Amino acid sequence: MEEDTWLGIGELARRGGVSVKAVRFYSDQGIVRPAGRSAAGYRMYDVDAVARLELVRTLRDLGIGLPAIRRVLDREVSLPEVAAVHAEALDVQIRALRLRRAVLTAVASRGSTPEETELMHKLARLSEEERRRLVDGFLDSVFGGLGAEPVFAGVRRSMTPELPADPEPEQIRAWVELAELCQEPGFRDSVRRAVEYETREWGGGGVPRPGLAAVVGELVGPAVRTGVDPGSPEADPFVRAVVASSPDGPRALLERLDGMVDPRRERYFRLLAVVNGWEAPESPAPAVEWTVRALRARHAPKDRP
Repeated sequence: MEEDTWLGIGELARRGGVSVKAVRFYSDQGIVRPAGRSAAGYRMYDVDAVARLELVRTLRDLGIGLPAIRRVLDREVSLPEVAAVHAEALDVQIRALRLRRAVLTAVASRGSTPEETELMHKLARLSEEERRRLVDGFLDSVFGGLGAEPVFAGVRRSMTPELPADPEPEQIRAWVELAELCQEPGFRDSVRRAVEYETREWGGGGVPRPGLAAVVGELVGPAVRTGVDPGSPEADPFVRAVVASSPDGPRALLERLDGMVDPRRERYFRLLAVVNGWEAPESPAPAVEWTVRALRARHAPKDRP
């Protein structure tokens, strides 16, 4: 190219949309090389330098570092290869930003204390492996020692939260709350007792029966929906049906159902549905609470005089 078509550093900076200082820096780094020098000794550039500078600016705007840019310009690696690696890195950053946004949103909506905020931030920053360990620890405490039948693995999977790789903000908020819940010892004990009760009633070969809450919901649902008073004679047929469905006696059944009136359990399964993208489960609480009141009215221990 003829020297009379060369560009001075100021003109190159103007065409490339950067400062003269930036052009000088890229030139010193050997990324945008001068084509020669003027009679006065100033660096001069050709039109190829304009193209290189525009590419450098674009890649820098995308956050790609200078070493990678130099390798692209020197044809050591292809631009698609660099773009793919950087896109993956950006995905990680985007997920981290979404986690932070979810924590801030949760703090704003819950009015959290500084201690709660720190805990939520720690939970949200857990890696996928760390999240898995936290969940596995909870489920191990619930299912550990109950048996090795395949049915246990199925029930365990149905209770396992799986945060997707690209979660929505509400999924992240649900995961944070669920992780907090899993770390409550009292809640772990409550779920463990429920699982022990359920598995005790399974038939031979580890074949599961419908859970007690589901059975109760089916049997007393009509009474709940029509407003039958649990202490009234009209409730008697429904109560007898529930008692007949369980191997426990009425008082043992009452104790078991009373232990199920734990809002944390229902909250766990609602959060689980959000995290896993499942349809929200129907609440068993109205039927269980109705049955507890009905059994108390008929079978609660009487105070001795």
